[in-house]
Amino acid sequence: MAKGIPIIKRDDLIFAIKLLRKMRDPKTRFDEKEFMKSGRDYLYNYAEKNVGPLDPSKRAFLKGILIGIGAAAVLSAIPVISYLNQPEISLKQFPWVIIVDSSGNPIKTSQIPVNNPEILLFEYPMQGDITFLLNLGDENDNPIKIPPTTVVIPENGKTYTFPGGVGPNNSIVAFSAICQHLGCTPPEIHFFPPKYMKVGLPTPNFLPEVALQAAQQANAPGVIHCDCHGSTYDPYHGASVLTGPTVRPLPYVQLYWDSNTDYLYAIGMNLNAPTILGRTNDLSGYAYLSSYDQATGCQKMLLQSGQTPSNCYTELQNAGNTYQ
Repeated sequence: MAKGIPIIKRDDLIFAIKLLRKMRDPKTRFDEKEFMKSGRDYLYNYAEKNVGPLDPSKRAFLKGILIGIGAAAVLSAIPVISYLNQPEISLKQFPWVIIVDSSGNPIKTSQIPVNNPEILLFEYPMQGDITFLLNLGDENDNPIKIPPTTVVIPENGKTYTFPGGVGPNNSIVAFSAICQHLGCTPPEIHFFPPKYMKVGLPTPNFLPEVALQAAQQANAPGVIHCDCHGSTYDPYHGASVLTGPTVRPLPYVQLYWDSNTDYLYAIGMNLNAPTILGRTNDLSGYAYLSSYDQATGCQKMLLQSGQTPSNCYTELQNAGNTYQ
């Protein structure tokens, strides 16, 4: 507890994020009427069905939420559930936003380490849409040019084009950090740089033999792997599917590199690619970026060197190094 603010455990936070995504997903929509009728039992059963088995810790966490919002009488929880279950809002077009650090200063591509084992995330196109930022390299940590490639969607056999990497070495890419299978998020899903491409590492860096073999066959020096159920993606080839159970590649965020300033922008997504899991459309969501300018829609803009943006930006967050 700090200054009267309760501290939420990391596992509980991850569990809560997954639960909220399921509650908001049209396919797994939370039934408020059933909640009014059955109360806590419905919430427990819903969470277990859509997020996974509830151990005593997660049950205590859910019970604490209900008590915390005054839901001993179930009806008092309905306003909160209604808020979590609110309808989507839509963007007219993908915003053009610059990627900044925690101080609000634009990051430079030259400052992004190659094969960084740390989980670097930014939100795009809306709040909560977490995205990996990767600077890909070979086994010697030299940047690799990532060319355009055709990506197949195993779910339906359709294809789309991934435009390749950006930056001075065309090695920087960005993909959704929400697993396309059941929505697991970092640290369960994360990047395996080439030097960690081996089996036998302890959790959360366990890589199954089938994933390693699939990467070798695809000529992928590293992978994005999800510990939840084993889905593996190839970030060197558009985050295509290497191993299931996922049948959908990770959606990519298109980046723009300004060679004059070395600044990096997120500028769009491919509407022919699969949508972010839990979204009906990549232009729809539940909250705008906090920096989003509704008046302008964050149309194309290029900052001058040293200029700090007042809006239309997304902050790069470091979610830690799982290999330490």
